[in-house]
Parts: sequence; C-alpha cells; structure tokens
Amino acid sequence: MTSISNSDEDAWRLPRLDEVEAASVPPRIDTSIAHTARIYDYLLGGKSNFAVDRAAAEHILAAMPDLPTTLRLNRLFLQRAVRYAARRGIRQFLDIGTGIPTGGNTHEAAHQVAPDARVAYVDNDPIVLVHGRALTSDAGPGRTTFTQADLRDPKAILTAPEVLEVIDFAEPVAVMLVAILHFIKDDENPTGIVATLRDALAPGSMLILSHASSDADPARGRAGAAGWKNASAEMTMRDYDRVLAFFDGFELVEPPGIRPHWNPDGEPEDPLDSVENVWGYGGLGILR
Repeated sequence: MTSISNSDEDAWRLPRLDEVEAASVPPRIDTSIAHTARIYDYLLGGKSNFAVDRAAAEHILAAMPDLPTTLRLNRLFLQRAVRYAARRGIRQFLDIGTGIPTGGNTHEAAHQVAPDARVAYVDNDPIVLVHGRALTSDAGPGRTTFTQADLRDPKAILTAPEVLEVIDFAEPVAVMLVAILHFIKDDENPTGIVATLRDALAPGSMLILSHASSDADPARGRAGAAGWKNASAEMTMRDYDRVLAFFDGFELVEPPGIRPHWNPDGEPEDPLDSVENVWGYGGLGILR
C-alpha cells in the first residue's frame, strides 16, 4: 500500500465533524442519518463523521471486526489498478463514488505514473463535496474536478459540465466503480447503470470495479450488511458470479476472474496481500 509521510498526513488531517460548530455544517448535510461515505471514513480511522455514523459503523464491526482490513485492501486495489491503467496510456479517470478524501486518492496514484492524467471525481454526499473541492486543480495538464451527482443517474454524470471539463469520451477513459455498486439495490438496476457507462466509452477504455461480497462467511456478511439498513444507502452484498457479470463487454485482465488480491503488474508485496478473509472482489476490464 502506498505509504503516507507525516507531512502528507498533516495535509489530510481534518477536525472531527461534530467538534465543529453546528453553524459551520452546510445546511444540505443531514447529521441525523448515517451516510455511507462517513461510515467508511470512520472504519478507516478518519474524522469526517458524526456520532450517528460511528454508531452504525460499530454495529457493522460487531459482526465483521476484520472489515477495516478489507477496506484497506480495497484502497490498495484502487491504487494498483490506477497505476496499471496509467502505465498503459490511460490519461482520463472518472472516479464515481470517490468518498471522503484521504491519502492515496486516484489523482495521486495516477500522477505517480502520469503527471498529466486528468481525474473527474463524482459523489453524492455534500460532505464529500466540501472536502473534495480542495482536490480540484485548474492549473497544469493533470487537472481534477469534482461533481456532486448520483450513480443512479449515470446519464447526468456523463453530461455533467465538471466531468466534461477533463474527460473526452472519444478517447479511452478508466471508469472507476470502487466499493460503490453494493450501495445500488437490485431494483435500481445496477447492471443497466454499468451498461450505460460502458456504452459511452471508446475502445481501449477500462472498468475498475470492486464490490462487497459475503462469500467468505455468508452469515457474518448478512449480519454486517444489516448495519447499513438505516444509513443513506443499504448494502447489497453479491456473490462472485453476480460481481463478475458487471464486466459484461469488457475483457478481464489476467489473472482471469476477479480477485481480492489483484496485482497483475507484480508491484511490491504488501502485508495485506496475505489476508485470507476478504469481504469482496476487485478486477479490471478493458473494452475492446
């Protein structure tokens, strides 16, 4: 996993949200309902969360105490996949469901390989928008933008002005759906959402996708997923075959299949590579 220096950590350090005066909280933010991005933030040791988010996270941890390890592995997957794409010439990244900023974001991983890579971040949480604006860069070739939008409306994302400022869909794009589709319920047509995004892409584009699964222990997985029931979005864990189906139309990168320990470029080993119990899958597919 990409290490973060002390100076980097200071740059990302934020006050705990409920330590900030209520007047400073944007009015669009509902502090009475746990939000998925803020739950993730707490599980990863962040401070951009409220008491309601921490309570929901603790309920989840009671069933899945090893979940934070999976979340860190998911972050490692994101970084490896972004660098893989950049090494193969991708210079545009559409990161949907980015979550609250922390170290090792998409633009940081991409710029390690290609300083001119452009990134459009998308999330539907106003808190993420507040912090995400600090990531935007209007100068230089490696521009980043941030859009508040919902994955349930993929056409709005594809036409958002902030997205089109940095993304040219006539050229290959890496679309990133990292730990987001499990918050789309079956009746919200997640397969159709991915297909809409795929159909807007040029050949050579990539899909970087990870998804929660209870395959490791179905009973514990169901108990953990119940912790999201009263959050801003429920979690729908899916098995291997259902996650694999999201890659329809894409050619999966070797090794075949989708794997929690994804590292086709043979990057340096990480202690997380030896974790056995992982609550999800990740993979990268190329549109031919």
